Amino acid sequence: MSENNVYSEMFLTLTSEKFYIEPVQDTKNCLIIDRVTENITISNITGSNGEKQSIAEKKIIYGILGIMRLLAGQYLVVVTGRTKIGVIWKREVFQMDSAEVICFSQSINHLNDKQKKIEKEYISMLESILATPHFYFSYSYDLSHTVQRLHSMPPDFFNTPIYRRAEQNFVWNEYLLSDLGKNSSVSRFCLPIIHGYVSITSIVINGKPFSLIIVSRRSKERAGTRLFTRGIDSNGNVANFIETEQIVETESERVSFVQTRGSMPFFWQQYPNLKLKPRPTIIQEENHTAAFSKHFKKQLMDYGKQVIVNLVDQSGSEGKLEEFYRMLVNESKNTDLKYESFDFHKECSKLRYDRLKILIDRLAYDLEQMSVAMIAGDGKILSQQQGVFRTNCIGSQDRTNVVQSLLAKANLTHILQRLAILEEGQTVEDQVYLENTYNALWCDHGDLLSIQYAGTGALKTDYTRTGERTRVGIIRDEINLLVRYYKNNFQDGFRKDALDLLLGHYRVSSEEGVLTKSPLDVRRDFKYLAFPLIFLIAIVMFFANLITANGYTTRTLLSLIFWFSISAITLIAIFYNGSHYVDWPKLCPLRSPSS
Repeated sequence: MSENNVYSEMFLTLTSEKFYIEPVQDTKNCLIIDRVTENITISNITGSNGEKQSIAEKKIIYGILGIMRLLAGQYLVVVTGRTKIGVIWKREVFQMDSAEVICFSQSINHLNDKQKKIEKEYISMLESILATPHFYFSYSYDLSHTVQRLHSMPPDFFNTPIYRRAEQNFVWNEYLLSDLGKNSSVSRFCLPIIHGYVSITSIVINGKPFSLIIVSRRSKERAGTRLFTRGIDSNGNVANFIETEQIVETESERVSFVQTRGSMPFFWQQYPNLKLKPRPTIIQEENHTAAFSKHFKKQLMDYGKQVIVNLVDQSGSEGKLEEFYRMLVNESKNTDLKYESFDFHKECSKLRYDRLKILIDRLAYDLEQMSVAMIAGDGKILSQQQGVFRTNCIGSQDRTNVVQSLLAKANLTHILQRLAILEEGQTVEDQVYLENTYNALWCDHGDLLSIQYAGTGALKTDYTRTGERTRVGIIRDEINLLVRYYKNNFQDGFRKDALDLLLGHYRVSSEEGVLTKSPLDVRRDFKYLAFPLIFLIAIVMFFANLITANGYTTRTLLSLIFWFSISAITLIAIFYNGSHYVDWPKLCPLRSPSS
């Protein structure tokens, strides 16, 4: 095992005073964490040891994600379940199935009742976000970097531990590892994880085997939920930024094609307010140009030329965003930024999804000019990718996934022909098994990325899966929209808080619930509960009168009209004050909604 690889299996022994973490492959190095002093040491504990006689529990774990401090003190976060996804360049890749949060302290009785309640909610947040599909890791392959980045690094780069050399934008437990990682001797115990989607599929075409790999890395830098996190921050980070890499790997070569997606890079918001589709608005008082410039300065440095593919509507409230984005690109006068707008909903209305070919044909020249990163078996770089498509729709989810899958498919045909897997004139669409497999992978890809951001599977996946827009697919989309509506309005505040806690955007103070008020200690005014209660009573009374009436007398009709009017008035009042009924994030307050 390489000196820089992470330990893949360890025995975690819990005693009353310490955690002992012993690698199965290297029993001479044991990580010892003192549960009282919180000191961390490496020691050889083979043979009898009095400290280990009071063993409370012993279990196998598959990685240490780090340490989190809450009200009761430090918590150890470990991987307890994994599934092997496949192999990339002879190195195993895993999906995290389960994780556990273990308190250093054996009891939380030193907390008062209010603190115990708050602590329980913090633990629930951590457990819920760690259970979000899907987190991935490898003990020997750096999943946070593209093939091209890895092969552009100097030799010394690979002499450093994986968690240190990883692209930190995509390492979701960077904050958890921050204290543990200060001790260089524990580097092989530190397991970095990425969030997004990884798929590794073995395929044989024309008698030639290869692996088709998709790796999508979700950035943690402006991570959030669909309606609470839009646009850009002052550091140039955008919401829902994802780097998607399609890799074709043969016995002797690897070819990589990278695309990115992310929210429109200026300040705008679309907070939930009980409306089915809240109106997105531009935040006028911010310095859009500065943030826009920071964003693309980094993008150009990381990826090269940017072909911006904007799929939002070109009318209505989305149209104002499109106009503003176009204006910022034009004002930048940057020749490495190319702007392509395509009104997806207008062009593909009435199920005319075949019209997407118009967009793909417009982008064909750029696709050819970008090329791909191609690495020979001996590590020689045969070609490099010269730029990326940066695609977005309003949420960089549904429409974006459809277009990215089409661009990746066109590129896959080029790659397979270049590797002589496809013969001249053959395309991905000609190979039934490859076409079906490819479509299924990108459909699953879109669903998982959408669940992570919006809470439901992606829309329009029937087209990605079958190449056709169907009535059944439309019905499925309507159901997903209703589920999104509920989650975005009534559950996403908790999800956003969970993300802020995991990523260290909010840091818990031991004084919460004692000397200072916890942000979780929020009580709603009775008036906000009154309207829903009155509405419920009015609806019940309306139907009670309707069902029990012996006949439609004047008294019965007046009663029905009265209760119907009360329910209508209270419902209007609820929607008028819609933002008050939304589950808002508590840990990191958001700016006030624009008018």
